[in-house]
Amino acid sequence: MPDAEGWTPAPGEAAANIVWYVPILACGAALLFAIIAIWWAPRPITRAVVIDKLLRYLFFFPLGVQGLWAFFCHVFLPEESAAAIGWAPSPFQYEVGVANLGLALASFYAAFSGLQARAATAVAAACFLVGAGLGHIQDIVEEGNFAPGNAGPIMLTDFLTPIVILVLLLATPRHRPQLRSTPRLEQELESARKKMRTDLRKPRK
Repeated sequence: MPDAEGWTPAPGEAAANIVWYVPILACGAALLFAIIAIWWAPRPITRAVVIDKLLRYLFFFPLGVQGLWAFFCHVFLPEESAAAIGWAPSPFQYEVGVANLGLALASFYAAFSGLQARAATAVAAACFLVGAGLGHIQDIVEEGNFAPGNAGPIMLTDFLTPIVILVLLLATPRHRPQLRSTPRLEQELESARKKMRTDLRKPRK
């Protein structure tokens, strides 16, 4: 729960700087790697390729890598991470940490999987992150908590990351599987064509 006195950063505090820059670096890395992957993709580069690469690295960095970072901080550095958010340390940080670990592992899997895995992971991420973002906003309004871990870039990415991912998923082209004729069906069709040609050649009475 938030400290009653709010959060006052110490000059040059390392935790505050890390919490401020990690979300920015994660999003920047996702965009950079997506651009490189698109550049090296076989031509022609289609909309489906662009969306796939963007989704792959959004799952990998802002959800996967950042989720591992949140897991490590909450579980192994609970006092420092709580201070960066402007809160007092709490046993619930362990639960938040392992939840981030689960989201990170699912995101790594979704990054290199198909639409269904990505959609399922995106829904779970949206519930978790948007809920966390709303909690940050409530803390700002009620407690005036403008700590970097509460009101900094991490609050913005709590909303923007799942929104962008869900929009890209909705824009992903759906490929309908083409029905392929079995050899038996092809043989039956060929037999029917031959019979039709034979009947047409027969003299009419």
